[in-house]
Amino acid sequence: MNDFYKKILDNNKQWVETSLASDPNYFQDLAKGQTPPLLWIGCSDSRVPANEIVGAKPGEVFVHRNIANMVVHSDMNMLSVLDYAVNVLKVKHVLVCGHYGCGGVKAAMGNDSIGIIDNWIRHIKDVYRLHSSYLDSIEDETERFNTFVEISVKEQVFNLAKTSIVQSAWKNNQELTLHGWAYGLNSGFVTDLEVNISSNKDLDEVYQLKF
Repeated sequence: MNDFYKKILDNNKQWVETSLASDPNYFQDLAKGQTPPLLWIGCSDSRVPANEIVGAKPGEVFVHRNIANMVVHSDMNMLSVLDYAVNVLKVKHVLVCGHYGCGGVKAAMGNDSIGIIDNWIRHIKDVYRLHSSYLDSIEDETERFNTFVEISVKEQVFNLAKTSIVQSAWKNNQELTLHGWAYGLNSGFVTDLEVNISSNKDLDEVYQLKF
């Protein structure tokens, strides 16, 4: 058994001991069920831990992650998570969180082939194509990259709003608000991209405002 693998097993034991020391019923209570108020759709990047960023405990955030935090209408994994979160767990908030310095977004800005992920990145390239005139007008490469990260998050929120799952929830007057954030790896702070949508009326107004 290598040192790293042994270390993570030891870390688990230490975590259990620490949790039980603060609350002897910690795991018994956790096993009774979950009622998280938030679904987090984030990037798979290991530097973007959903619970830690918002200071949440286990049981408070339902999480879906993929490369570049994409909301793709043909992605049955994402749709299954969304359906369960909205219709079973009755979350009140769905948050799409991208991050500055995202490798998937960066790859979509170029033409290099990096493997099977090329197929996934096509979805991000489509976002760039939609906003190419504006993005290409930004001369500074870092600024263009950061702006693309933000625009991609906004488009994923709009994609989310158009799913039949979210549409049905709103039609049934279910309390459900969508949000978009960009996380700073070098600061720890998030930027609220001000795409907070809780109805089709909000969707129309926010889309006109942001684009």
